[in-house]
Amino acid sequence: MTLSQVPVGWRKSSRSNQETSCVEVGRVAGGAAVRDTKDRAAGYFTATAPQWSAFVAAIKVGRFDR
Repeated sequence: MTLSQVPVGWRKSSRSNQETSCVEVGRVAGGAAVRDTKDRAAGYFTATAPQWSAFVAAIKVGRFDR
């Protein structure tokens, strides 16, 4: 699936604590978009709703913890 709409509603995580090394998430039809707050001009990538849900679920169970 290709998501080609312009993302809206960009927001940073409430856990970012005003840090500069964060990502922002925006909404697109059928999914989400992610961009780097330090270099917004570099663009963003998109994920379908199922991809985004799987990513968030993996974070919640600690799959990416160091």
